[in-house]
Amino acid sequence: MKKHAANSLFGLIHDYLKIYLPKQRNLSRNTINSYRISLELLVDFVKMHKSVPLQDVTFEMLDEETITAFLDSIEVDRKCSISTRNNRLAAIRAFMKFSADRDISTVAIFDGFKRITAKKPNKAEVIEYMSMTAISAIVEQAGVDRRHSLRDRTFLILMYDTGARIQEMVDIALCDLRFGKTPTITLHGKGGKTRSVPLMEKTVQYLQKYLSQYHTDAPFQSNLPLFYTITHGERHPLSDRRIRYLIKECGEKARKHCIEVPKNVHPHMFRHSRAMHLYQNGMDLTLVSQWLGHANLETTLIYAHADTEHKRVAIAASTPADSPLSKKLNPDRFTVTDDDALKRLTGLR
Repeated sequence: MKKHAANSLFGLIHDYLKIYLPKQRNLSRNTINSYRISLELLVDFVKMHKSVPLQDVTFEMLDEETITAFLDSIEVDRKCSISTRNNRLAAIRAFMKFSADRDISTVAIFDGFKRITAKKPNKAEVIEYMSMTAISAIVEQAGVDRRHSLRDRTFLILMYDTGARIQEMVDIALCDLRFGKTPTITLHGKGGKTRSVPLMEKTVQYLQKYLSQYHTDAPFQSNLPLFYTITHGERHPLSDRRIRYLIKECGEKARKHCIEVPKNVHPHMFRHSRAMHLYQNGMDLTLVSQWLGHANLETTLIYAHADTEHKRVAIAASTPADSPLSKKLNPDRFTVTDDDALKRLTGLR
């Protein structure tokens, strides 16, 4: 019976990762890899926690106590954030639900698993974003003494304008561009979801100039990558590593001329910056959420808190220590929890 249970566990893991996620859910390779890592870490932990060979790990071992111990180890032993802990929990929950739908013997285990909840962060998440001055300084460096200055500058401008994730930028093909009265670009996000994002006029101008030099021989509806490098005579999308290096290098150079550029600039800061600038300029959070491709509005609420915290810090910095107002600058008074922000946004408060 034990052998059957073990086979059931690993058989379902196989079907989940090899069939369900890629073929039925049509998820991206990166998303599937995230689920795979979570499940691999789990079975490795259970093996050690229960002192059994890997092939003897069973569904029965995935009880509430063991899963909780695993999640604690993510934080304590692996030094990961609460966000990472909660992401691992979400991945395991999705697999357990899949298993319960396909194997009735796992339903009871899944019911017990439901009692495990996500851990609430100790403090609000800090959002790293840049000013428009800093963004411009970095983009400017992409056009200085570089072999592919037009390509690199156009890439950074488009990444900021669209608020795209780094993988979404890598996946853009020529056929995703739509010029005309309302220029847009189609982005391929997480979970195989797509979204259409409008483009600024200046971005369109850069794209058209870039296309005239880098895609002179390709049809407009081609599936060729928009941004590419040539290796052995063939075009390949820019790699994640190449993009990170570009942004890091331009960020370091820009900081010598602009003190507003952060010390460690990374791709996601362009996405955060675009979201914050849209929010600060009056765009409703629901639209910001759609712009970024967030599955839930709650994910976008971090920008509401970040803006509130930014204002608190600015007030504190401009208020003398001996001012009567300084006693009222208690950070807790300005902290916006998810519940508070959501209730305000929906009119409950």
